[in-house]
Order: sequence, then C-alpha cells, then structure tokens
Amino acid sequence: MNYIFSPSPQPALPIIGNDSLFPVHRIYCVGQNYAEHALEMGHKNCDRQPFFFQKNPDNIFIETEFPYPTASEEVHWEIEMVVALKTGGTNISLKDAMNNVFGYGVGLDMTRRDLQRYAKQMGQPWEASKAFDKSAPCTALIDASQIGHPDAGAIWLDINGVRSQNSDISRMIWTIPEQITHLSSLFELRPGDLIFTGTPAGVGAIKRGDYLKGHVDGLPELNIKVV
Repeated sequence: MNYIFSPSPQPALPIIGNDSLFPVHRIYCVGQNYAEHALEMGHKNCDRQPFFFQKNPDNIFIETEFPYPTASEEVHWEIEMVVALKTGGTNISLKDAMNNVFGYGVGLDMTRRDLQRYAKQMGQPWEASKAFDKSAPCTALIDASQIGHPDAGAIWLDINGVRSQNSDISRMIWTIPEQITHLSSLFELRPGDLIFTGTPAGVGAIKRGDYLKGHVDGLPELNIKVV
C-alpha cells in the first residue's frame, strides 16, 4: 500500500526478558478508582459505574525525562498500575476477563490540572488536559506468566524522595476484571490495548527538576525527572 507520506512509527513498550516489543493499540484510563482520590477531587459518591477517558497511543513513552508541557502552570502526577491486553473482544464476561491480560507495568497519568479544571467548569472534553504529548510515561512490561495477576500490593510515588502517594492496589473500587468487562461493553478491545487502572490519593503539582519514583509491588519501578 502506498501512502502520501511515511506513517508514524508504531508506539510500543519493551517487555522484560523478551526481545520483542508490545505494540500499543489504545490507552484507556479509568477515573477515580480509589475512594480517597475521588474524595480529594471533590467527589463523595463512589457508588456508580466506572468511567473512562483515553490517551493517544503515542502519548506513551519510556524515556527517563518528562518534558514539562506547554499551556499549563499546574501539571499533576498520578501513579497507576498498567494492564496490557493480548486479546480482546466485546461484552467479555468477568469469568473470561483475565484471560485477555498479557502483563503489567507502572505508569503515570500526567494531567494538566488547570486545563482539566477549566474544561470541567465549561462542560468541555478533557483531551487537552489528559492526552498531550508524552503524558503517559510507562515502564517496560512484565509478562503475567512470570508474576501471576496481582490483586494486592503496595502502590506508591515518591517526589524527590518524599512519599506523596501511598496505597494498595487492593483498594481499587473496580477490579481489573470489572474494568475489562465494562470497557468491553463500550468498545471492542484489541490486542495491544493498555488500561491505566486509576490513581490513589496524594496527587499534586510537579515542577521542573523534580525526580519521580513510582512503585507497584512485583512490577518494574518507574523513574522520571521533570525537565
């Protein structure tokens, strides 16, 4: 097939212990999946269906430096466990949901909070606040065949050596199978899809020169410097 110009490179993540790459199809992010974070964002009612937004596949990156984005003076960190899918489909049952998981990583849902706040006030979409360039730093992935499917374990983020977020993935409101099942009722999930599974309380604003270290038990650690 001929194109009028060369297509952009396929976004991909490395896999620990594997020379092959994981090609990224879509990035889904679940909102307010830890009750404490929902409360700090001003939402008291967590008894609802999960909701999702998307980042662009090429927002993912594995470099060690995060470039502070334009058009914002308040960029927030949000540490998250990332689920990588090897298969997909529509209307996936809870029983079959985990059969679609390839593995796991650790990511940051970087957010231009001032732009998000304005969008909420104006009833506008969130893309400018969530889907900007390099808004999804992520580690390499680790195959679930090596570690199983974690449903408990510490998740934390240090900013310049100070613990800012500290929780446990068992405290997610919607489990990973529930997220997959609900997403598959809205979209046809595909191999290569990533799910950012939500962030605990303790989000805040970065500044240039900050050093971020993110952790989920059993997964690779994320190390990022803000430049």
